[in-house]
Amino acid sequence: MSMFCRQCEQTAAGKGCTIKGVCGKEDRVAILQDLLIFGLKGISIYAHAARSSGIKDPGTDRFVIEALFTTVTNVNFSEKSIAEMIKKAGEVYDRIKRMAGKEGVPEKYASWAPAEDLDELVEQGVKTGILSDPAPNEDIRSLREILLYGLKGMAAYADHAAILGMENDEVNGFFHKGLAALTDDELGVEDLLALIMEFGKVNLTCMETLDKAHTLTFGDPVPTKVSLGLRKGPAILVSGHDLKDLKQLLEQTEGKGVSVYTHGEMLPAHGYPRLKEHDHLAGHYGGAWQDQKKEFDIFPGAILMTTNCVQKPADTYAGRLFTTGLVEWPGVGHIAADENGDKDFSVLIEKALATVGSQGEVKGKEITVGFAHKAVLGVAGKIVEMVKNGSIKHFFLIGGCDGAKTGRNYYTELAEKVPLDCIILTLACGKFRFNRLEFGEIGGIPRLLDCGQCNDAYSAIKIAVTLAEAFKCGVNDLPLSLVLSWYEQKAVCILLTLLSLGIKDIRLGPTLPAFISSNVLKVLVEKFGIRPITTPDQDLADML
Repeated sequence: MSMFCRQCEQTAAGKGCTIKGVCGKEDRVAILQDLLIFGLKGISIYAHAARSSGIKDPGTDRFVIEALFTTVTNVNFSEKSIAEMIKKAGEVYDRIKRMAGKEGVPEKYASWAPAEDLDELVEQGVKTGILSDPAPNEDIRSLREILLYGLKGMAAYADHAAILGMENDEVNGFFHKGLAALTDDELGVEDLLALIMEFGKVNLTCMETLDKAHTLTFGDPVPTKVSLGLRKGPAILVSGHDLKDLKQLLEQTEGKGVSVYTHGEMLPAHGYPRLKEHDHLAGHYGGAWQDQKKEFDIFPGAILMTTNCVQKPADTYAGRLFTTGLVEWPGVGHIAADENGDKDFSVLIEKALATVGSQGEVKGKEITVGFAHKAVLGVAGKIVEMVKNGSIKHFFLIGGCDGAKTGRNYYTELAEKVPLDCIILTLACGKFRFNRLEFGEIGGIPRLLDCGQCNDAYSAIKIAVTLAEAFKCGVNDLPLSLVLSWYEQKAVCILLTLLSLGIKDIRLGPTLPAFISSNVLKVLVEKFGIRPITTPDQDLADML
């Protein structure tokens, strides 16, 4: 038995993990995730057909999104949990198959049923991985993987929006259309490229939906200074991406003497009015996800992991760590939602109160967050005028996923070397490479504008498109350069959205995806000008 997974940037030897995931994923877990994806393809063949006949099943839509998100890198490492989801997939499959009444489905998808026994599920899964896909050639396989990983990334955004009560039917429908297309051997290279571009535009709609869900629920982010120190007393650290989890925790810890800190991608939470109104949202602790073992080990309190980014916990803090939502690690306490989506964080709070806590105040510098599209575009007139008079020469979007692989110091060096008459936009956890540096201002505008989480990529796109409209030009004509770092599937779906908008000359690193074949890469280079990063000096010279 062996696995094959190459969906993230850190995949073994830049080719694929075959024994155990670099992320910590065991081979059996990877194989079960393959089987879950196989089941989702079968479900989506019927769900897409049902939709074509005007039949929609919200339960099927919701399940497919949650199951896809479960297979994103660093989300769920539990054999038991994934096996349970596979068995639920069997129930959803039977229901939607009856509803669709579709004929002519490939045999392996027309009669699928998950095994009862866990070991038998693993045996089934061995036959369903990427390399078992009978793709006509490597280019078709590559394009299918690109679409699959894009769908996984979009599932994360759709799930966050749905948790806040907002969905989009076009987005829900495309999950089925895309997954069903992965089983269609009639689709050639041009067909799949067109579908991937269509996906990119649908994902923009998904990101806009999530943006609305966040702002309607928590208010529009405003520039806010965030402390990187610690207050004295009991403490809880919240990592991941889920703002609703943070809001519920803040409400449940009100008046209990517990300070709540954000970690990783939760940093932008401090800019939302309905989150920052809680005085015990005390500050931010630590950096990006790959440093959590060191940072969680010395954090003096309980820890909550809300979404993807979890790593294998060390024994020194495993007893203080809790997961929630779709994220799970075997042996770690899990806090589930009730039928209304609400969560009781009592066990987490009790653990914080029973832990030693910070023995005194720890001073820390302040950084500023909250430069989402409304905040930045509120001064768009001033920015446009400063570009016209030469005060601002160029914009650099330096953002994306961070990771542990060597080569990511490039982004720190690049940010440091950006000329003083240029603005840096950033988002996602890649910013932790340089967001504590001092960049100063240009005419009262901070040179470093933090647009938010990877979930907030819509803000950066909205800013670029609006500035292009103000200058009466295309985005590619702006004095704007995009330098992106990627790690997992949410970065893939953002990249596909940028390409679908016709944005060219994107620099990508620290390495190119292992799942992109040489011929597909050639198309991306020729059509979109995608290029790998080189050195900060050379790339800066080219961009300027």
